[in-house]
Amino acid sequence: MQSFKAGESVDYRVTWLEMAHRPTSGWPILPVGREAMLVRADTPPWWYFLALYDAVGRDYAWTDKHEMPRDALTDWIQHPDVSLYTLIGQGWPQGFFMLDWREPEVCDLAYFGLVPEAVGRGMGTWLLKTAIMTAWERESTRKLTVNTCTLDHPRALIQYQKNGFSPVRTEIHTRVLKSDQVFKQSLL
Repeated sequence: MQSFKAGESVDYRVTWLEMAHRPTSGWPILPVGREAMLVRADTPPWWYFLALYDAVGRDYAWTDKHEMPRDALTDWIQHPDVSLYTLIGQGWPQGFFMLDWREPEVCDLAYFGLVPEAVGRGMGTWLLKTAIMTAWERESTRKLTVNTCTLDHPRALIQYQKNGFSPVRTEIHTRVLKSDQVFKQSLL
């Protein structure tokens, strides 16, 4: 584990991944003993997106969208080719994913994750497979993309690969942390 203070600059690795074909495995089944529902948000307000973004990303230095002007953020999340899905279990949001089809023939899994209280309960794989199948439901989709970085959950990259994504490039980025952070993996 590595600890950093707010204001410190950190270097980290970003990996872009792609999937060129719809999986043949079909739609996933909820894990035994789990009850949950997936809700698509219609024209979600900016604060709803940021609440999910913060709940999932607070341990991973997700801060970029807070710098986006509110009007631009609203335009993006309410765009007809962008969809936000919330995983609800036990009456509260346990995670979300966001799909972005604005680029012709490409769907980007723009955001994906579980809140810390939901990690390790068997829902992550189900949610990721559901996001993948939802992305491929649109007939125009010819490629599915996602990116992750070493600031994210330590199993993020391996989960994407395990579920059919292939790395296509990596880059080293630098950011100044907005709050104290502890990362569970090497950043480079």
